[in-house]
Amino acid sequence: AGWKIGRSPIYHTVTAADGTVKLLLKLEDNRLIETVGIPVEDEKGSMRLTACVSSQVGCPLRCSFCATGKGGYSRNLQRHEIIEQVLAIEDIFKHRVTNVVFMGMGEPMLNLKSVLDAHRCLNKDVQIGQRMITISTVGVPNTIKKLASHKLQSTLAVSLHAPNQKLREMIVPSAKSYPLDAIMKDCRDYFAETSRRVSFEYALLAGVNDSVEQARELAELLHEWGRGYHVNLIPFNPIEGSEYRRPNKKTVSAFAGALESRKITVSIRQTRGLDASAACGQLRNNFQKSPLTIESDREESQSDVAVAC
Repeated sequence: AGWKIGRSPIYHTVTAADGTVKLLLKLEDNRLIETVGIPVEDEKGSMRLTACVSSQVGCPLRCSFCATGKGGYSRNLQRHEIIEQVLAIEDIFKHRVTNVVFMGMGEPMLNLKSVLDAHRCLNKDVQIGQRMITISTVGVPNTIKKLASHKLQSTLAVSLHAPNQKLREMIVPSAKSYPLDAIMKDCRDYFAETSRRVSFEYALLAGVNDSVEQARELAELLHEWGRGYHVNLIPFNPIEGSEYRRPNKKTVSAFAGALESRKITVSIRQTRGLDASAACGQLRNNFQKSPLTIESDREESQSDVAVAC
């Protein structure tokens, strides 16, 4: 009847010194996607295992600092291709995944139906609590409103990366079609609809968006549009061929301090898997510089080779 069962095979595995594991899964059409398992042990010795999952093969938004965008875009993932990433991480670690973040390859809001279907399965069938799931977006017009209508208890993380529209357009080209004020209004409405605090991701790029003055500008922006916002600072994870650099610890601390002094709650993401090409899209690009085109599928499947390095 044309139905197939089973899971996508693991094509390549890299384990970092800190225990982070990055997998490349080979899909039925020979395309490669990344998923990352991040283990964190708490003071009591119990482990939190986070699966960072992809929602697309590549990404069409091409944010200037992101390795995934440099690799091009092919297609949306189907819901089972999202869910099996979590199961693959559980198999590798022999441990239940406790948290899921849609922060891997791709823009989840451009594949919202499959993301919501996968979210439902992960919550109901795999039994991961909604509050343990985070959906990240760089911002796609009208989709935050659509997500709000589902009234999920999961966290919405908006990739901001700049305190003003001009700088944001330089870092995130797609920002031209979704002005900062429109995003902030949608985030305010999202909170009103769901009572769930929006988290803002902010990748710190040395000499670009990491000054104390820009931190103050960011605080003013957040205060203008509401209260209770959280900022997650992400020191840039270096990628090959990028013009951006990682800021030093003193700069990161000064930026965080400027936000905290203005009553903005801040966390600094601990860099994990730096020696495992853990920046989004980085490992995939080592093996498959760009997603396979439809025309190349037949030729690729005959040779069973997905390496273009």
